[in-house]
Amino acid sequence: MWQPFTEEHQQFRKTVRAFAEKELAPHVEEWEASECFPNWVFKRAGELGILGAHFPEEHGGAGLDYWFSAAKAEELVRCTMAGVSMGLLVQSDMATPVISDIGTKEQIEEFLKPALAGDKIAALGVSEPAAGSDVAGIRTIARKEGDDYVLNGQKTFITNGTRADFVTLLAKTSPDRGAHGCSFFLVPTALRGFSVAKKLKKIGNKSSDTAELFLEDVRVPGRYLLGEPDQGFAYLMQNFQTERLVAAVSAIASSFMTLDGTVEYGRERVAFGKPIIKRESWQHKLVDLYTRCEAARAFAYKCVDHYNDERYVRKVPISFDTVKLISMAKILAGDVANDVVDTCLQFHGGWGYIEDFPIARAWRDQRLLRIGGGTTETMKYYLAKLMNF
Repeated sequence: MWQPFTEEHQQFRKTVRAFAEKELAPHVEEWEASECFPNWVFKRAGELGILGAHFPEEHGGAGLDYWFSAAKAEELVRCTMAGVSMGLLVQSDMATPVISDIGTKEQIEEFLKPALAGDKIAALGVSEPAAGSDVAGIRTIARKEGDDYVLNGQKTFITNGTRADFVTLLAKTSPDRGAHGCSFFLVPTALRGFSVAKKLKKIGNKSSDTAELFLEDVRVPGRYLLGEPDQGFAYLMQNFQTERLVAAVSAIASSFMTLDGTVEYGRERVAFGKPIIKRESWQHKLVDLYTRCEAARAFAYKCVDHYNDERYVRKVPISFDTVKLISMAKILAGDVANDVVDTCLQFHGGWGYIEDFPIARAWRDQRLLRIGGGTTETMKYYLAKLMNF
């Protein structure tokens, strides 16, 4: 079987695994109850080189390939808190790649390097109350005023939003041009007029903070415009690929972990005189799920390989074919992961419905995968357009 990970990848994997199991997992009850994890987690991840492994050295990273990010996504799930994994992945694979791609030397020094070191916390500000997966429908406006931009609008579902030091934020600079009138800005949250409206309560991923943000006449210096004006939508479509790719990889890794835990439970749980894992009906269901997970992981690895080849080996723009494959991988991973947690919860019977059992938390957390980073339905809509249906 094709093995994409080298010895160097595996050493990095061990670092992430130790971090997840020894430094994060022991706090699961505390952080789930408080619905937030402490800021030191970002700093510690930065110290270990977990956040910046796949970024160029001149940007504060280690100059390695994207397989390191895939290994990171697979191992972070071992903390058993999807909220913590998501908060860290937003920092390293969602809010910051676009800064590395198109940021100025000054922007990289002020925002990217501190984020990869864990000294500044980043958030990605795209979704709005009336524009979630339909990004072109955003209403936040950035009006040019002298050398500055004045931002007014609202963002919601923003991971890391209550404690971010800056937001990589999408706004309309040419409202009459629709999707072709969007621009990216780096918005420090200390600017006058920026506020956290409220922390949102979620049904899953409880250990991460998710916020609604308000911008009222927020004056952003022109030097914080990221890339070219009115090109934000194109930048976002490239940036979305890492979000969807790590989501797929981590969901499949979490599914394998959930299945393994369920099998162990089934060996110990006796019903009608023998362990329930010995019941043929359950054996067949679990075999089917393991098979689908293997297939989904192989597909996700193919996507990582394509992405890594284009971005890190040949250094060319991400192709439509790779975009198509990554979108398909996320759809597949979402469907498989949801079937895994639902079947495994049923396997646990009444105990699966009790908060103290990890399967209950996994069941809640995995539901987000079919929504975040583009709903399954929206992604199928765009895929149909890409495939000229």
